[in-house]
Amino acid sequence: MVLISIIVTLSYLFLIGRFAFGFDNIKPFELEDLPPKTKFSVIIPFRNEAENLPRLLQSIALLEYPNHLFEIIFVDDDSNDNSVDLISGFLTNVKHDIRVINNKRTSNSPKKEAITTAVSHSKNSWVITTDADCILPKYWLDSFDAFIQKTNVKCIAAPVTYNNSDGFLNRFQSLDILSLQGATVGGFSIKKPFLCNGANFGYEKALFQELNGFEGNTDVASGDDIFLLEKVAKAHPEELHYLKCEKAVVKTQAQSSWKGLISQRIRWAAKTSAYNNWFGKLTGLIVLLMNALFISTVLLSVLDVFSFKILGYILFIKFNIDFLLIYKSASFFNEKSVLKSFPLAFIMYPFFSCYVAFTSLFKTYKWKDRTFKK
Repeated sequence: MVLISIIVTLSYLFLIGRFAFGFDNIKPFELEDLPPKTKFSVIIPFRNEAENLPRLLQSIALLEYPNHLFEIIFVDDDSNDNSVDLISGFLTNVKHDIRVINNKRTSNSPKKEAITTAVSHSKNSWVITTDADCILPKYWLDSFDAFIQKTNVKCIAAPVTYNNSDGFLNRFQSLDILSLQGATVGGFSIKKPFLCNGANFGYEKALFQELNGFEGNTDVASGDDIFLLEKVAKAHPEELHYLKCEKAVVKTQAQSSWKGLISQRIRWAAKTSAYNNWFGKLTGLIVLLMNALFISTVLLSVLDVFSFKILGYILFIKFNIDFLLIYKSASFFNEKSVLKSFPLAFIMYPFFSCYVAFTSLFKTYKWKDRTFKK
């Protein structure tokens, strides 16, 4: 047990350490005053988002990018609330090129179908996806455009964080997404990208068509972002980049309950077995083993079967390397206030993540009032 503990802990230290120290290797992109050139098609799938759409629509109205250079395609995935009416009412007050189209369901993956349907209706050279519960920054499209003009890029992963950090539940989720963003940036820094977020993800329309979109992954309900990232990383690794820009940060809504959070994370975990990226699978395995080691060594130490001294070393290493990665991420996102909940979240998270990982192997999950199998 001691030998296993040493191997897992050192593997974890090396992995998270590479992410943490690599975080600074991706330099922040400073938005320059360049004449805008890129034409974007912004795709937003939605289902029963009447509660969240007003915030998104307000942020769309505040976008600074020239109206003639972008269109927005909302894809209605069989909503039965007043989401469509909200969008229609918004259209009467703005001059943006905005359309609402209906999703075409043919598989077990409604969001991938919604994006594929929208791409076929899009008229511009670049596609950016986001979610209906997001808030877009004013210079969002300007940041993507400047980055495209300054770099040789076909696909862009961009930053996402939560909108609200009040209360422990929200701070717990913020710490979680900060760690994911830290790992995302760290992966890009060592030329092994394995994470991105579909709430802020852009790519050339021609690239999507070249790679046959989501073909091969339509049996998995989620993963519209990760599976496409894997294809791009394999076909065009040098033209895949992370846009580390403060003015490109999209904010999304945290789950309002622990039940909702667990359901969301089970949905996320359910797709991991379908990953093709070996580094992503290895990372997930090491993180899971470290969290399982945390739980088992604590319990064994209480039962006087494992050394408290070795347990202390393990916790010291994990605490500090986790904090370093999250601190770097929190500094970039200007969210250092959530760090006050780190000690308690540090204790809770291994139990939370192991429960989610185990449950995802056997349990169906609900998403947008629909039930999905793994």
